[in-house]
Amino acid sequence: MAKLKLDLHDICKNGSLIESELNRIIFEAVEKKIALVEIIPGKGSGQLKKTVLRFLNRTDIKKLYHRIEKDRDNFGRVFVHFKH
Repeated sequence: MAKLKLDLHDICKNGSLIESELNRIIFEAVEKKIALVEIIPGKGSGQLKKTVLRFLNRTDIKKLYHRIEKDRDNFGRVFVHFKH
């Protein structure tokens, strides 16, 4: 099973760059028919994770993936599952 990984630690201060990277990884997964994307917003205060979840809940993005899974063991990870 192919998987893509996006670590947002390095770009956490730049809001427009975060959104462009999220767009890039989602569209790359759709284009290459990748089954799973792991997004790592980090454990911090949770603001970056909320931004990621808000992005994933947008109607134009929501129709591209199958489901979201929040890691129970590691608060700082979000898995996006695709069905192609």
